[in-house]
Amino acid sequence: MPPNPFVLVTPGATRGLGVALTRQYLRTTNLPVYASHRTGASDSEIKKLILEPTENVDPERLNLLHLDLTSEDSIAAAAHSLNEALEAKGLDNAYIHTAFITGGMLVPEKKPSDLDWDAIKETFQINTISHMLIIKHFSRFLPNSSIKDLEAPAKWAHVSARVGSIEDNKRGGWYSYRSSKAALNQVVKTFDLYLEQRSVKAMCVGVHPGTVKTDLSKGFWDSAVRQESFEANDAANNLINVVENLSINQRGKIWDWAGKQVPW
Repeated sequence: MPPNPFVLVTPGATRGLGVALTRQYLRTTNLPVYASHRTGASDSEIKKLILEPTENVDPERLNLLHLDLTSEDSIAAAAHSLNEALEAKGLDNAYIHTAFITGGMLVPEKKPSDLDWDAIKETFQINTISHMLIIKHFSRFLPNSSIKDLEAPAKWAHVSARVGSIEDNKRGGWYSYRSSKAALNQVVKTFDLYLEQRSVKAMCVGVHPGTVKTDLSKGFWDSAVRQESFEANDAANNLINVVENLSINQRGKIWDWAGKQVPW
């Protein structure tokens, strides 16, 4: 049976960079796309939201998973649902061609007295811990030994941020966001080493999209460097191009929207 690659975007079904990535893959490839959400909306409502701005896209290529980044049970259930969906379609040789893990939140602490216990916990839950749990439950869908003759390794990409770089930190502030993204960068490196050591036909990287004009960054659009400020659709296109063109010797690192390495 021939291999059956697909794209995973999580979260990727309702807003911001995630939905822009989902739409871009639907527009520019023939691959099935699995996108997650945590809303109470019906699948038909969410499909309409995603597909309405696109043209000539087969709606059967879009598949939805319910996933709450704050619950491991929900993440595990979403992975189980994906496995069931693939089995129901008879896709024994299905595998992740590209995965984008996009979950993120920002609380802009400027001084130590701004630090709040609940906000710190939530920031690390969304920016770091959920990414680790998605690795735990979804990495089994990366290519295994039964997938032969892949032209390029599967790409597993976490959306990080330049402010997660310790070396590049010249301004301070944003304690929780910086720290959680720095921790995520360590997760990227560690997971990539796991894949390499076990000869999995996949590589893990982090990507910095610049300042994307979404609700997450709305308070900082005016202060963003002009060359690094993008509408969500443009940011999605940039990241897809960067990830698609990375070679195996660029694995385990953090890359920005222009394909330049972000320092550790």
